[in-house]
Amino acid sequence: MRIVAPAGDLAISIRVAEPELAARLAALLEQTPGLRIANPNEPGDLVVSVPDSPNGGFEQSLTPREHEVIALLAEGLSNREIGTRLGISPDTAKFHVGRLMDKLDATGRTDAVAHAARRGIIHL
Repeated sequence: MRIVAPAGDLAISIRVAEPELAARLAALLEQTPGLRIANPNEPGDLVVSVPDSPNGGFEQSLTPREHEVIALLAEGLSNREIGTRLGISPDTAKFHVGRLMDKLDATGRTDAVAHAARRGIIHL
């Protein structure tokens, strides 16, 4: 796929709550030929934004039970073992694991733990 920029420079609008990060992004983008930083009230051809949330941009927050389950996943426990530890059925544990994988956009149990660690949800 080839993207063709409009005539003239492509205006980049930066929407980042943290001023230092916004300045660093602007400095990097200004060095790119064919790009310019849009004025604050000008709509940009492209918008660069970073979510301003306490969970590092993680849109779907985890429930307290999901925090327990991801910690047990990090220990390598099976659904049956998670169920036993939490006093729930293996099917309910499987449900929680599935929801975690969806929320973390993970392809498997190990990937879910890796995503959670990268996002600061758990510490290994």
